[in-house]
Amino acid sequence: MKTMMMRRRGIGLVILVVVAFEIQICLAEINRGSFPKGFVFGTASSAFQYEGAVKEDGRGPSVWDTFSHSFGKIIDFSNADVAVDQYHRFAEDIQLMKDMGMDAYRFSISWSRIYPNGNGAINQAGVDHYNKLINALIAAGIEPYVTIYHWDLPQALEDRYNGWLDPQIIKDYATFAETCFEKFGDRVKQWITFNEPHTFTIQGYDVGLQAPGRCSILLRLLCRAGNSATEPYIVAHNVLLSHGTVADIYKKKYKAKQGGSLGISFDVMWFEPSSNSTEDIEATQRAQDFQLGWFIEPLLFGDYPSSMKTRVGNRLPLFSKSEAALIKGSLDFVGINHYTTYYAKQNSSNIISNLLNDSLADSGATTLPFRGLKPIGDRANSIWLYIVPHGIRSLMNYIKNKYGNIPIFITENGMDDSNTFISIKDALKDEKRIKYHNDYLTNLLASIKEDGCNVKGYFVWSLLDNWEWAAGYTSRFGLFFVDYNDKLKRYPKDSVKWFKNFLTST
Repeated sequence: MKTMMMRRRGIGLVILVVVAFEIQICLAEINRGSFPKGFVFGTASSAFQYEGAVKEDGRGPSVWDTFSHSFGKIIDFSNADVAVDQYHRFAEDIQLMKDMGMDAYRFSISWSRIYPNGNGAINQAGVDHYNKLINALIAAGIEPYVTIYHWDLPQALEDRYNGWLDPQIIKDYATFAETCFEKFGDRVKQWITFNEPHTFTIQGYDVGLQAPGRCSILLRLLCRAGNSATEPYIVAHNVLLSHGTVADIYKKKYKAKQGGSLGISFDVMWFEPSSNSTEDIEATQRAQDFQLGWFIEPLLFGDYPSSMKTRVGNRLPLFSKSEAALIKGSLDFVGINHYTTYYAKQNSSNIISNLLNDSLADSGATTLPFRGLKPIGDRANSIWLYIVPHGIRSLMNYIKNKYGNIPIFITENGMDDSNTFISIKDALKDEKRIKYHNDYLTNLLASIKEDGCNVKGYFVWSLLDNWEWAAGYTSRFGLFFVDYNDKLKRYPKDSVKWFKNFLTST
């Protein structure tokens, strides 16, 4: 999932012609039976945040191994060398999902477990591990949803040619992805090429708060190298071309034989105008263009949003005709990771923007969870996560109205508790999380049944408390409490009981 600033600094949201649907709800009159037949419920994770075992069975280091071991990068000075040890405990965790009644599990494949050097020789031990995981899921009646890339670039590729900054990455990523299709595609039918390209583009190459930690000279206390004005756009461009290349390979060589689908997961805040002024409404749209539009419009239409082309100018790379044709229409579905809603307004001060000269300033919008001193909603533990349930309905309608009724999976949604010094007994009483999921699901259901949005599934972030990137272990998103002081024992929070009742009622 996310680090604090990752969403906070933000980017986007939109309003356009969509009205925010305020729905007042008490707790739950909804259950699995309220949703359309075949609607998928699952939990989500990522390899680096869950697996641990970073030096076992031939795995090579990733940029996040390097970053998390760099002094001062992680708020609690932790690392993910062990994480929640799912590499060894996946059978136990699968049983937890099965007992809850979950249909699916979204996880990612560690690139450096398959290719320790980023390319070259395949590490068979890595292939064997994911075969065991996939087979165990299927045996339990849980469908695997596989994310090919969830931020853990092999360090070898970063060292060799600066990773996502070089077009060579397109070829190496395509080789890795095709290996996944070859080795696992007979059983995996749902593929996600990238998790949150917007997040790792901004956080890794603009503000430097995530791996590989690059940013401009004004932020050089945080970063040893980088250019915040250009590198985010280069990285995003290579990511989009990588997705298009892999989608083309899958369509031509594997789709008919394996019968699967391929999409991508975007992080998307909903934004509401801070006022009814024309300037704030237009700024809200630009904020969303620089968040969701940046990535979805090339994949649907073959080019970047017009507002980006106007405001970024020659710093925004161009697609050739063949590249535009390659990426256009290269999605079977869209994954949406949605957690929160912010206000957006015109950035009336150009002083900081001109100094920063980066992709965040380029939008000309300021996004905040406050209007005046009043917060937009109740806050979870993370400083960026405010609870605004109607935002998910507004967002689903925005996507339907602006981009057509493409199939959508909510590939992440959830809220965190703090890792405070309270007893495990008290930590398991997570009524706030229960209300969060109830209220977001209620609004999601309304978007489907009342508004006709084409939403196909919902994945909770997360099954377990886990290592949360720059937040380390200070943030607990799990349905299950993980006792980091006692052999990583898993304890069900009250939200587990709620979901089990939700999923077994019709």
